[in-house]
Amino acid sequence: MPHNYKDILVAVDGSDASSAAFFKAVEIAKANNATLVITHVIDTTVYTHSVLQVNYNEELEVYAKELLHSFQKQAQSMGIHDVVVHLAYGSPKMKISKDIAKKYHIDLIICGATGHNRVERFLIGSVSEHITRHADVDVLVVRANK
Repeated sequence: MPHNYKDILVAVDGSDASSAAFFKAVEIAKANNATLVITHVIDTTVYTHSVLQVNYNEELEVYAKELLHSFQKQAQSMGIHDVVVHLAYGSPKMKISKDIAKKYHIDLIICGATGHNRVERFLIGSVSEHITRHADVDVLVVRANK
């Protein structure tokens, strides 16, 4: 029996994998007449407090807002009527799987597969892997076509 998703969350970061996840999310949202929540999380777990960091953070915020706005317009032009964008700060792993999903009553999270190598995954872990393990709802991990 197919599942009817009503509130879909897609995480975007500008990578090819997150773009692939976005297009898959639009496809599923259209098929289910669902609300599409597009999120980007600025990772504050790597912050240092300096003047250079403040300028860098401002650049990250401008980039994130432009990214979200671009995806929102694209989703709307592809026929998604109910599109929400959400910019968050903190650990992407925790924010996506718990806070944002709960806030919007999400029943499907879609994210891109990471490009981390084995060492990076061991040291910092994969965001998509963490979401898959800790989310309370269905998760679809999408790989970018090579």
